[in-house]
Amino acid sequence: MSEGRPFRQVDVFSAEPLLGNPVAVVHDADGLTDEQMRAFARWTNLSETTFLLTPIDPAADYRVRIFTPSNELPFAGHPTLGTAHAWLEAGGVPAGDGVVQECGLGLVQLRRYDGRLAFAAPDLLRAGPVEASLVAEIVAALGLHSDDVLDIAWADNGPGWVGVRLASAEKVLALTPDFRVLPVDVGVIGPYPDGSECAVEVRAFCPHAAGVTEDPVTGSLNASLAQWLAGGVLPASYIASQGTVLGRRGRVHVDTDDAGTVWVGGDTLTTIHGTVAL
Repeated sequence: MSEGRPFRQVDVFSAEPLLGNPVAVVHDADGLTDEQMRAFARWTNLSETTFLLTPIDPAADYRVRIFTPSNELPFAGHPTLGTAHAWLEAGGVPAGDGVVQECGLGLVQLRRYDGRLAFAAPDLLRAGPVEASLVAEIVAALGLHSDDVLDIAWADNGPGWVGVRLASAEKVLALTPDFRVLPVDVGVIGPYPDGSECAVEVRAFCPHAAGVTEDPVTGSLNASLAQWLAGGVLPASYIASQGTVLGRRGRVHVDTDDAGTVWVGGDTLTTIHGTVAL
């Protein structure tokens, strides 16, 4: 067993401790084997654990590998923000105006937006209509009728999301899915009444990619939902609530710039700082 490596656990999408979504970040992870990374991710049992590595692409400030308890992901949102927070807090200095992260999906741009870290939503890997047979399985697994669903579409930027739009946040909060028969990972979104603190409530059901039934607050999902709905069904910029039913108070800030790029941001806060023996 090697000497301890620097370690942080970062709460993402909340300015208050314990109300966002935690990500475990291992610094100076060069030299760790795939199995060591997978074993540590299983042990933390968080939705994601990340490992900071020397970049391969000269345009990147750092490289990150992202693991769930069961899989490695090419990209995930709250680990992107939490890892950038940890890297900067540990003394990382970007080469350019913003932070450039290298991950399995390629290069991801980050910047400070209204005082919060935000990432540029990566291009969707899959968008558009969902085949009728899969729609029927999803609707049944969510405990809904077909007329409860206003719209459904692929919104996959890595983890494999299908987006489901309901008529209200209340309907989103009331869902009790049957995870035994949920065929894919699903993100559900519904609006709050006009004048509410948040525009929408979001829930992420991800037993496949993340190996957890429900993720508390999900950057990748909010990014893909915004690319699907922002500037049309939803405003170009808005705040999403997530994690309510899990006792969290996630706040995801979505902003669309003049060039049409969707930026997904949130507050980040280190809750655990120390070393880990790997």
